[in-house]
Amino acid sequence: MNLSRHWSATLAMAGLMAMASAAQALSFAVNEGVTYRVSNAEIQARYAAMATDLSKLLQQPVTIEPIADYKTLRQGLADKRWELAMVHPAHVSIEAMKHAGYRLVAVTKGFTEYKAGFLVRSDAAWTQLTDLRGQHLGAPDEDSITSVMLRATLRDLKMSAPQVRITYTRYQDAVPFFVENYLTHAGVTASGAVLKAWQAKGGKILGYTRPVPIKHIIASPSLTSEQLEKVQQYLTNLDATEEGRKKLEPTKWKGFQRFDQAEMMKLGEWLDVR
Repeated sequence: MNLSRHWSATLAMAGLMAMASAAQALSFAVNEGVTYRVSNAEIQARYAAMATDLSKLLQQPVTIEPIADYKTLRQGLADKRWELAMVHPAHVSIEAMKHAGYRLVAVTKGFTEYKAGFLVRSDAAWTQLTDLRGQHLGAPDEDSITSVMLRATLRDLKMSAPQVRITYTRYQDAVPFFVENYLTHAGVTASGAVLKAWQAKGGKILGYTRPVPIKHIIASPSLTSEQLEKVQQYLTNLDATEEGRKKLEPTKWKGFQRFDQAEMMKLGEWLDVR
């Protein structure tokens, strides 16, 4: 075989492979929790403008993949299935950083002090969280970040089961029903809207959990440091311009900011992330 022709063919094949690799779509998983009612179509529409920008920035198509349940989310992160992921529950994000090599890109502004409140009826005699020892609590999905923070708080207070009994329901907005109808003595929710509505009706907030940043953007090990920096710069500067703020509007987020990954891992210890 003519060596020059063989070398030319090899170079051509390498070029084609490089072009195919450059055109390969990057997947951006989006999870907005399991305790809120949001459809997949709505999520895809919310992030369409951001996906278009990231596609241009990374010179590869970026597709939005809504992931509703935590089992699928965990497995996909463990398999490094997505190059980028927005993960609502901090404990699942921390698991991916701890075990699958994902890196923290940014956290969502307005959710860096996410905490859960303990709801009690207006006529409740309790004045502090330790008064709930021996009582029955209602909380959202057992694997939600709200319930993970609840259990961490109870551990801090040395009130873990069986000293406190917990009944779980799917959605945050179902928690007040438990308390209103005397199905539980107290309820725990991190929904600002639910807490505000509860107080507006005369209900009391007995106390709060420790705050935790949620809604993390994380990047898989397959993204280069240069790609990660580009994504981080893009996200954290979105709210700096009118054009960027318009792209944020459908997501309902104020913007994104950097957060130290080591500090996040320390919070993971409190949340008992294994």
